[in-house]
Amino acid sequence: MPEPKAAILCTTCIVMAASGSAIINVVLEASTDSLMPRVRPRLAALNRLGPANAAAIAVTLILASLALSYIFINPVTCALILAAVISYLFMYTLYAKRRSPYGTVVGGLPGALPVLIGYASVKPALGLDGIILFMVMLLWQPPHFLALALKHKDEYGASGTPVMPVAFGEPYTKTFIFIYGTALPFLTASLWLLGYRTALFGVYSLLLGAAFLIAYYMYVVRSERYGRAFGASIAYIMAVLIGVVAT
Repeated sequence: MPEPKAAILCTTCIVMAASGSAIINVVLEASTDSLMPRVRPRLAALNRLGPANAAAIAVTLILASLALSYIFINPVTCALILAAVISYLFMYTLYAKRRSPYGTVVGGLPGALPVLIGYASVKPALGLDGIILFMVMLLWQPPHFLALALKHKDEYGASGTPVMPVAFGEPYTKTFIFIYGTALPFLTASLWLLGYRTALFGVYSLLLGAAFLIAYYMYVVRSERYGRAFGASIAYIMAVLIGVVAT
């Protein structure tokens, strides 16, 4: 299949699988969501649709994604989509999120797999460059999510979800964020050092990483404006991915 068509179909399959997984997550988390005002709107939507109907739609989306990716792309892409669904629903939602303060680390796996899914849709033999970008996504997700966990710590505590700020407190969580955040620019720049991207990307990625750390210092340590840190993390990873494509 030509690369543009493969990219469009792969993106469609990812969206379908992710949507189906998110719907099942809402069904599984209904009792917890009822204790968290921030996410009650999705519980209201679930009640309007009905859990059985929602689950049926979700399963249909996931199965359609797997079938399309297997038939029209390749088996490796299909297997990676299946791995993302299983790791999100079983490893993260049903186990790690409910039992461990480090659940967000486990939850990074399905969040990072779309990078490899997209890579495999064009090149089924996964290369080191794809694996590095996958690792970048893994490292980025704990600082990204933990900013949100800090902002909504009381809600998570009330729902019994043992996120890191609830289990270990804010100082530990902030230290954890900066351990991951400091490693990000260097891992990203390795795409240049190993010859996969240009020197321009190397400089660009290091500058982005510095801006990311400064933003997190300003919004997590100095002012505790965690929502802004969360937004800064989204801007950062978007800029990194744009740089991968453009340079």
